[in-house]
Amino acid sequence: MQQERRTPRTSASAPAMSLAEVEAVARAAHALQTDKAGRPYVEHLRAVAEGVRARGGADELVAAAWLHDSVEDGVLSEAWLDAAPLSQVTKDIVRAVSKRPGEEPEAYARRILATPGARLVKAADLAHNADPDRLAALDAPTAERLTRKYATMRRYLGLTADD
Repeated sequence: MQQERRTPRTSASAPAMSLAEVEAVARAAHALQTDKAGRPYVEHLRAVAEGVRARGGADELVAAAWLHDSVEDGVLSEAWLDAAPLSQVTKDIVRAVSKRPGEEPEAYARRILATPGARLVKAADLAHNADPDRLAALDAPTAERLTRKYATMRRYLGLTADD
């Protein structure tokens, strides 16, 4: 029996963006941003993309990792995401991991869990955010607050030390 081969659906009829193109868009969109410790924000995006790949994520998930904060941070719009030649899987994950203003953490976690692939991207994001070396660059109260926040989200998502 021949196995069915499925190709990801993309917006319009344009070919899907390559990972290099997605990375370039993400780097340009976040170029002026820094993280809480003053480091270039693109370092976080790269780490999350690498974390997704290391966890076995396919290209669609790696693309979502590069874009995971783009809509939430307002550096790319929902309209851009709608029109971008990306797979529906990638778009769905980016939307799922984009926290909405005033959203309760439990509702955010439920949306992530309901979206295939989003939990893996968020696991890589949380792992990098909670990296002890990154947290050590922050003042103690901020590091403690973020450590609690990340641990709570990991619990809501059912993530273990192996995730």
